[in-house]
Amino acid sequence: MGNREDLLAGAKQCLIEKGYRRTSARDIATAAGTSLAAIGYHFGGKDNLLNLALVESAKEWGEEMERALAASLDPGMSAVERFEETWRRVIESFSTQRGMWLAQFRLLAELRELPDQGEFLVTALREGRRELAGIFQPSAGDRRVVGSVYHALLLGVMAQWLIDPSDALSSADLVAGLRTVSGLFEGD
Repeated sequence: MGNREDLLAGAKQCLIEKGYRRTSARDIATAAGTSLAAIGYHFGGKDNLLNLALVESAKEWGEEMERALAASLDPGMSAVERFEETWRRVIESFSTQRGMWLAQFRLLAELRELPDQGEFLVTALREGRRELAGIFQPSAGDRRVVGSVYHALLLGVMAQWLIDPSDALSSADLVAGLRTVSGLFEGD
């Protein structure tokens, strides 16, 4: 790897270990085994590098999900069975990407203290929601709305798994709960 790739890997590691706000340029340079000046040269500054590290981590998870979801879903499955199997695979990813998800939640808690990053994060969130719609429901009409619903589900289920994996929703629980909740709209 070159300095640029090492810095990106170091930034991802620091996000997981320290969070966005507590990560210094020196932390990243040390983790990457590079000089402080390399951050400015390759990325223009620490915040640009950390922003890219966040986006790259989320994209890597999205690619992991796309691979997992593309892998042999039985074409004879009903829509509910496909939904349940999709969420089983998503939930499974929480354990393999736990550090990245903890870093994302830590960032949410730090947002008010990062006013300069607000616009970047809003743009990333909007893009992420559209991508979620594409991953979970490619034929969705309004990707903003559909992606936002999947984002809300994802964050809620993920928070449960991060806090108390022994009692968090399974994919079958999610299906059962959504059936119950959607019953509120029957006959309307």
